[in-house]
Amino acid sequence: MKRTVFTMFAICAVACILFAASARAELPKIAIVTTGGTIAEKLDPKTGGAVPAVSGKVLTEAVPRLSKVADIEVIEFSNIDSSQMTPAMWAKLSKTVDKLLANPAIKGAVVTHGTDTMAEGAYFLELTLKSDKPVVFVGAMRDASDISPDGPANILNAVIQASSKAAEGWGVTVTLNQFVNSAANVRKTNSTNVQTFDSGEKGYLGYICMGKVIRYNNAPKRMTFPIPAELPGVTLLQTFAGDDGSLVRYAVDKGAKGIVIEGVGAGNVNADVYEAVKYALAKGVAVVVTTSVYHSGVWPMYGDQGGGATLQKAGVILGGDLDGPKVRILLMLALAQENGNRARLNKYFSR
Repeated sequence: MKRTVFTMFAICAVACILFAASARAELPKIAIVTTGGTIAEKLDPKTGGAVPAVSGKVLTEAVPRLSKVADIEVIEFSNIDSSQMTPAMWAKLSKTVDKLLANPAIKGAVVTHGTDTMAEGAYFLELTLKSDKPVVFVGAMRDASDISPDGPANILNAVIQASSKAAEGWGVTVTLNQFVNSAANVRKTNSTNVQTFDSGEKGYLGYICMGKVIRYNNAPKRMTFPIPAELPGVTLLQTFAGDDGSLVRYAVDKGAKGIVIEGVGAGNVNADVYEAVKYALAKGVAVVVTTSVYHSGVWPMYGDQGGGATLQKAGVILGGDLDGPKVRILLMLALAQENGNRARLNKYFSR
């Protein structure tokens, strides 16, 4: 009798294991690559500020229902605040994600990342990933020790998106607080609020609600670049009233291969900066002008000294509707692609 009961128990146990394994096999496989950021930070009692504290495994295990949505593989890439990120680290991250997505079993990837430089990091991967599988950047505005952390829900929504057919063709996105943004258009707009990422007049790609992805728009056309062995040095400067152009000259003299200037209005600088820009161009340095204004972009509208039309005629590249940090990333990759040939750079900035 005891042997019969034991046998029945063993059969039931094996059946349960096989059923669980079968159910797990039916779930889409999603890779979660953790890099750190507020989502993985807790308050330090000594400093009173948030610091890196939560491993990738612990971070994902704290998300309710995650195991019912997808078969998760966690890869801990780093655990740093995103203010410490660099283009070289994003290059390594891009290669890591590409290697994961080369596995046919993996449907998509989620990258947890600090929000401070998330828009830049997402755009770097958008430009350099070989795979066209969905990659969702996600983070949090409240740390893991907050009374109401937003990280767990954001991770769950990101995995839902990466698993959904409705999200195919979006490439790399930034998805927080249920809104889906394209990597090219997204900006961080609030330093503390959970509704911080926005795509401006171009609009969100979609929205995630009740476990479903609601599609609004298609993503912008994507460019891709190989990752160079070394990224050329590109300086980002913002001009201002009374700017004497000395920072532009300093960047040139320090060996910058490219300079991005966030101009005013539709992409304008004053006469002193214009003279400094001509100095940079004469030294063979690529100069791209963008604008600190949120909407629209740069246009060759003004013909005075430093106006957009004058800058363009002098050989300055107009940066379209990308913001300064993204123009810097694009210029780095374009310079490496064209071996510094300034004449062939314009084509990359006419979106």
